[in-house]
Amino acid sequence: MGALYGNPSLTGVEKTFSPDEIIVTKTDLQGRISYGNRTFFRMCGYSEQECIGAQHNLIRHPDMPRCVFKLLWDTLQSGREVFAYVNNRSRNGDSYWVFAHVTPSFDASGRTVGYHSSRRVPDRQVLSRHIVPLYKRLLDVERRSASPRAGMDAALGAVETLLKESRVGFNQFMFSLGA
Repeated sequence: MGALYGNPSLTGVEKTFSPDEIIVTKTDLQGRISYGNRTFFRMCGYSEQECIGAQHNLIRHPDMPRCVFKLLWDTLQSGREVFAYVNNRSRNGDSYWVFAHVTPSFDASGRTVGYHSSRRVPDRQVLSRHIVPLYKRLLDVERRSASPRAGMDAALGAVETLLKESRVGFNQFMFSLGA
């Protein structure tokens, strides 16, 4: 692995961006970045040249449960949008939370040609009261399992149980936390 994909130490510093800013990226079907706006490059700490063509998981924070990304990708690949709280990692090891809205991008024939993500400043109360504890529990499930795949499947099962008990879908659950 090159330095671009290295695993920088986590600094414990959380970066923030302004509520009037939106982080935007576009990817191809394989998750390779094809576009990022200035706010994205500022927050992630990578240049446009380093990001274009790179996998979007370049900014994946190790404290994000894998099952959340599995759910995100499954939803997108079914042609539907998804909303999720996501913790990202900057190049220098800082972190930044976002509330992401990710949608498939379609061509004139209706075929999915990529994905578009717009991220806003997250609700801090929702993060502290609900998301951080939930993601910690999901990570614990993932890390206790015999393999990464088994852990992701077990944590995804826990999410499905939570949604069934809540009687809502994932997107509705994300929005209900702020109510």
